[in-house]
Amino acid sequence: MKKNKLILSLSLAAILLLSACGGDKQTSVHPDDLAEPIGGESTAPEETETVPEDTLSEVPPAEGMVRSSLTNEWIDGDVANIRPIAVMFPTDKGSQPQYGIGLAGVLYECMEEGGMSRQMGIIEDWQELEQIGNIRSCRDYYAYWSMEWDSFLVHWGGPFYLADVVNRSDVNNLSGATVGGGNAVAPAVGSNAFYRWDQNNPTNSNPTANIHNGFTNGEKLVEQINKLGYQMEHRDAYYEPNHFNFAPASEPNTLEDAKGSFEATEVDLSKIFTTTKTSFTYDEETGTYWKYLYGDKQIDVITGEQLAFTNIIIQDTYWEKRDDKGYLIFQVHDSGRSGYYFTQGRGIPITWTKESDYAPTRYYDLDGNEIQLNTGHTYIGVAQEGREPIYK
Repeated sequence: MKKNKLILSLSLAAILLLSACGGDKQTSVHPDDLAEPIGGESTAPEETETVPEDTLSEVPPAEGMVRSSLTNEWIDGDVANIRPIAVMFPTDKGSQPQYGIGLAGVLYECMEEGGMSRQMGIIEDWQELEQIGNIRSCRDYYAYWSMEWDSFLVHWGGPFYLADVVNRSDVNNLSGATVGGGNAVAPAVGSNAFYRWDQNNPTNSNPTANIHNGFTNGEKLVEQINKLGYQMEHRDAYYEPNHFNFAPASEPNTLEDAKGSFEATEVDLSKIFTTTKTSFTYDEETGTYWKYLYGDKQIDVITGEQLAFTNIIIQDTYWEKRDDKGYLIFQVHDSGRSGYYFTQGRGIPITWTKESDYAPTRYYDLDGNEIQLNTGHTYIGVAQEGREPIYK
């Protein structure tokens, strides 16, 4: 066990001011998730029209378009220059469905206290979104993954342990509530970007606060980012545009000739995420894996579609319980850890390495070559050491 290598300090104060969030019965509530932001009003969502692009062509379909560093799909160069947002989405049954999660080019899922997982979506084309959420509190290990993308961390408060990260001058976060609860150790930065909205009763202008009705939108985020003086465009000192190693879009990586390759049209993460029973089913027609929570389709309200991923990555990660409240700590900086990569209905064993806060996590096959991801959305499941996926 590599306790001496933990990058997140385990010597923080023993008294935790917050109660645990989640649990198998999904009844416990994090105080920050109920805390009110300073202001903000909700607006009902409107349908958005998407225009399909020829992602297989190696020639830009229009002038000014470039390959996305998240998905390798063609996007407008102005969008690529803007920093993405990293949004905290819950997995609780009562929080489904959600707005904007299906637009995340990269989606992380990791366990928290109480036997519940949480998700963080990296969204690059976000400024025009009219609803994003619902949004929940953050944990410090998610913040380190958000740094890989030089993103704005968007969350609804968090426990005491998050404060050291979000108080850093290089970490640009926006939060609907203070970090640390009543005896706050980090302010609710940019809280006017957040509001309560009842998607079951959109005309209710003043819904009672609950853990599933915290939202934001692109306009409010832009306003607060400008007021806070955050830099909107990518910061050269913190941004690595070649984050993933993508295969040519016209020549996808089939994994057929990869060392240790095996068939994997079903990927079951029920031993990793024991409450949500996260799972995926491969669709040969679309070349993507459909995502399920609790055995049901996970849907994005904005698109009306089930979440789908071209790439699935599982990271075996060292972890510990951090206190008697059950808060967890994950060793996000590490090297040579094991994992799996799934795409095109097949899988291979891999290793992964992350060297520093802003360094991308790199993934390697059994021959030591950096794996080639395929064009499309990527799901990254962070597994507690010893918890394995089931595949067939």
